[in-house]
Amino acid sequence: MKANWGTGIVIAFALFITFILYFVFKVQGDMKYDHEMVTEEYYKKELGYQEQLDKAQNAYDLAEKVTVVTKSEGLLICFPKGFDYKKIKGNVSLYRPSNQKLDFDIPISLSSSNLLIPKTKLVGGRWDIAIDWKYQGKGYLNKEKVNL
Repeated sequence: MKANWGTGIVIAFALFITFILYFVFKVQGDMKYDHEMVTEEYYKKELGYQEQLDKAQNAYDLAEKVTVVTKSEGLLICFPKGFDYKKIKGNVSLYRPSNQKLDFDIPISLSSSNLLIPKTKLVGGRWDIAIDWKYQGKGYLNKEKVNL
């Protein structure tokens, strides 16, 4: 068989396509390259978005805001001092954008107006914190981004 430019170009294209397909299948099949969704049940969460906006507005309207402070012991969430801490109920969600397996929720159970999340539960890096809480039937939502 006589090789010419046309045959060489076809062979080069075939090798290039094989090379690209090899990497596509390798990335799709390897668990090291985890392809997870950002949030589970995205569309179901989208339906409650107006309620979240109302809660966020309620939190914004407070005279004394909820604060998140990084301490050596962990994250300290400080609720308004004017509220009776025994009547505050809710949930704190810690979301790790880089790894869904590190996400966790903590129910709000207060013995003072502060909630401490121990550093042993937290890995260094960026955390998105959503504090969804109720006081006397009114909902509040605070969102913070923290780098540890």
